[in-house]
Amino acid sequence: MINWSRNVVQAVTTVAHGMFVTLRTMNSTYRRKTFTETYEYPETPVPIKARYRGFHRFDLTTCIGCEKCEVACPVDCIYIDKKKSPVGKGFRVEGFTIDYTKCMFCALCVEPCPVDCIFMGSNYDLSCYSRDGCIVDYAKLPLQVAWGKSTLNPTNVAESKVLYEPVWVKGEESPFEFAEEA
Repeated sequence: MINWSRNVVQAVTTVAHGMFVTLRTMNSTYRRKTFTETYEYPETPVPIKARYRGFHRFDLTTCIGCEKCEVACPVDCIYIDKKKSPVGKGFRVEGFTIDYTKCMFCALCVEPCPVDCIFMGSNYDLSCYSRDGCIVDYAKLPLQVAWGKSTLNPTNVAESKVLYEPVWVKGEESPFEFAEEA
């Protein structure tokens, strides 16, 4: 009988202790601020760490079309279209496409690049209503974005879907240089 009483008391105290922990946790959640009160997300971006691997940054001017990043990608989400350059030697990069529906942001494509034209950026928001918006052709983005001077956003991706030619080709005159002089 004493053993049974001890078990009942232990069970009641264990349940009471568990309920106390549950109530304490529940009360602390009502006292804290919500995520949107803390960061006000669309207007103020969420702070990120220095080593964050977001959407890629790609410098179109330094790419030589070696396809080492395409070979290193474990999920085959990088597609490079190139042809022999009519001006000088080397290749003309016609398209540098990354399919972000497949990309796992592992940064394995960054390491083998001999000219450091691709690297991981800090942008994390590429919201779109269709899967077509997640396929980004860096060769057809506006110059500021294609050269890594501006961040990637859904508006720029939508504008790049209209273009059929790359925005700039190595060996040709740069429209970006003329825009700075004017």
